[in-house]
Amino acid sequence: MNKTIIVYGSSTGTCEDIAYRIAKRLGVENKYVIEANVLTPELVSSSDNLILGTSTWDAGEMQDDWYDGLKIIGGCDLTGKNIAIFGCGDCESFSDTFCGGMAQIWNGIKDKGANLIGQVSTEGYTFDDSEAVIGDQFIGLALDEVNEAEKTDERIENWVEQIKKSLK
Repeated sequence: MNKTIIVYGSSTGTCEDIAYRIAKRLGVENKYVIEANVLTPELVSSSDNLILGTSTWDAGEMQDDWYDGLKIIGGCDLTGKNIAIFGCGDCESFSDTFCGGMAQIWNGIKDKGANLIGQVSTEGYTFDDSEAVIGDQFIGLALDEVNEAEKTDERIENWVEQIKKSLK
């Protein structure tokens, strides 16, 4: 596998924790797990695989650090790069915008030539609506550490096995 970076936006530490858990399962060194607000064009251009994670706030908004991070990624040519997205949300209190932050990230970069990998079936999830769903799949891995923490490890494990097949 060529260079993979994991970029996250986390206000409470939950998404950061998930990012490191994913890195461990993929064998990605901790130095390649970075916050979205310190992302540089050089890091993006030197990576073949970008795994992007955000918590979701308010009415389906991505975490604040992603506003700067998305400007960086959005300004780069992503042709041929694999993009996998994961998100943290609350399927009970914010059931109508569950993990919507993932959609904001993808919408900001989908026209840059990237290859989206790691879509996840909505089967087994409880929520009302999400902009991060296309058809019957989330655009990435949706997690709820508030209400479904007992499902997180298995969901991460299954997702990592799925995306490993596509990583360069």
